[in-house]
Amino acid sequence: MYKEEIEQLKQALAASPNNNFVRTMLIKKMQHHAEYIAELETLLQEAIRNEPNNIELKSILIDTYFKQDKCSACIVLAEAIHDKSAMPLSTRASIAKCYLRENNKDAARELYQLIVQEDESYEDEELDNAFRMRASTQADGSADSSMFTKPNINFADVGGMDDVKREIDLKIIKPLENAELFASYGKKAGGGILLYGPPGCGKTFIAKATAGQINANFINIGLEDVLDMWHGNSEKNLNKYFTLARRKKPCVIFIDEVDALGAKRSDLRQSGGKNVIHQFLSEMDGIAASNEGVLIIGATNAPWHLDSAFRRPGRFDRIIFVPPPDEKSKEKIIELKLAGKPQEKIDYKKIAKKTPGYSGADINAMIDIAIEKILEEAMNTGIPKKITTMNLLDAAKQHHASTVDWFTTAKNYALFANKSGLYDAIIKYLK
Repeated sequence: MYKEEIEQLKQALAASPNNNFVRTMLIKKMQHHAEYIAELETLLQEAIRNEPNNIELKSILIDTYFKQDKCSACIVLAEAIHDKSAMPLSTRASIAKCYLRENNKDAARELYQLIVQEDESYEDEELDNAFRMRASTQADGSADSSMFTKPNINFADVGGMDDVKREIDLKIIKPLENAELFASYGKKAGGGILLYGPPGCGKTFIAKATAGQINANFINIGLEDVLDMWHGNSEKNLNKYFTLARRKKPCVIFIDEVDALGAKRSDLRQSGGKNVIHQFLSEMDGIAASNEGVLIIGATNAPWHLDSAFRRPGRFDRIIFVPPPDEKSKEKIIELKLAGKPQEKIDYKKIAKKTPGYSGADINAMIDIAIEKILEEAMNTGIPKKITTMNLLDAAKQHHASTVDWFTTAKNYALFANKSGLYDAIIKYLK
């Protein structure tokens, strides 16, 4: 039926090409049918030339551009419209998504905030994922358990890091496994661990392995999961995660780049950031509810940026340095990374000696370089080859340890800002 109506309007417009009323009727008929999108774009451009101040037509053209993923065209047209409130909310949301896809997050956030202020019930999955708490919520407002994972790894899957595993086992896992015994001495199971060290040395992996070792639930919290553009929502988001963890204990909450959520308050100019830190500290103290059975693991590459209040006993009172793997650990990591790949007998010890300062991530990069070289040769010759020790040693010459820059900075803090002894482990490692 709609096709017949469109054809009749086309004929009417052909008979009267200057009839803007007929053209607008045809546009409104076409706009909901994808097969007419090319014609619709041409009609809209003609109509807007005749009626340059018609916001309704411009809104339809923006929607048409958006359906074709022409984000730049949407933005150019939208920025020429001074009164954006005259456009439908859906069109404004499309513009916000265009800003987001063009990496202009500030403009996208500002526009979406105005949309939600106008209609609090308005939702858009793409924009909500970018600017609101990503986890779904239940009717009672609590975070949904879909954010939980049960790690399928444990300490046996972690190459090396024996000292780190031993310390976590003694201070965290044993109290959880022997809760009654520890309770008789007034010790509660749970608490906070701060893992710090160069990037790529396995802080996230050891946190997941800890949860797997005790068969606990695991919640991975990122900065984008907590921070919200609406005042007060960041604190609510943080509370939801802790409330859920308390309901599902034993549970491990892992917070990567924790210094971003717990930065020094003296460095913050806005009160909003300080409020998040106060909420974070309150949750760790378990003021509203007990944190027994909840293990909070924070990871950071820059412990010197973390507010000192987090290091108070009862919060992150267990601070563990996660160094680059030693030679024995590197041998194990290389063996684990190469497992299942075509290879000749590999001299793990030789490779470990030739990769000073390498992190786990650096080892990954070295193996990737070696494999890419082998694949390139195989595509040229048609003969696949196995990975050899020499392939890996050649790759190691091309990739430099990423931990060097970190230790340059860390050494300064260890030598000149270490009254509390926090960085003694760094000094010991460097010796």
